[in-house]
Amino acid sequence: QVQLVESGGGLVQPGGSLRLSCAASGQTLSSYFIAWFRQAPGKEREFVAVIPWSGSGSYYADSVKDRFTISKNNAKSTVDLHMSTLTFEDTAVYYCAAAAADSSRWSSYLQPRQYNYWGHGTQVTVSS
Repeated sequence: QVQLVESGGGLVQPGGSLRLSCAASGQTLSSYFIAWFRQAPGKEREFVAVIPWSGSGSYYADSVKDRFTISKNNAKSTVDLHMSTLTFEDTAVYYCAAAAADSSRWSSYLQPRQYNYWGHGTQVTVSS
């Protein structure tokens, strides 16, 4: 079992920055990849970024590449998502999720159905 709790969402102006955290707990976390997804109203849940629990390597959706950074905080056992240059299109509920590390291919971790554990989400609203 893996438990995930997101924090750090809120209201931010366009062009601003925000940091989200996903606190993870449970056994054998080293056997998981942790990802961030987001879901805007009326849209499907979409992949944002993913990182193995080891922290070695990461992969991003094209829409956030060069603006968002996913990282592992070993001291706090969190996976953080630092978001910068935010736009209205980044408004969504952001979820962290965990998938068993069954593959070394990034393509195995891009779909919601590949994840077994989910947090409850945190709202990010970009508004002037």
